[in-house]
Amino acid sequence: MPRPSTALDAETLALRALAFLAAEPERLEPFLAATGLGPETLRAAASDPSFLAAVLDHICGSDSLLLEFAGNLGVSPEIVAQAREQLSGPPPGEPA
Repeated sequence: MPRPSTALDAETLALRALAFLAAEPERLEPFLAATGLGPETLRAAASDPSFLAAVLDHICGSDSLLLEFAGNLGVSPEIVAQAREQLSGPPPGEPA
């Protein structure tokens, strides 16, 4: 999978990341705790691009989680980071 070419591609990747987190309670619970959301609110939140950016922020914040997700998807971790940047912009301190 090449670099996400559109915001829609980045959103699709983020939705796949959310499904990856939701597939295992031990992956989902820390995300829910960090966001303050409950399982019942995930579906509604998933339509918000800033929430999808937060999903990828969470995935990218853990090397082991990032490597597992990217490996399951068959993409490089850089693709996931690029999708995160496309949804939310570059990390603070980096040029836009």
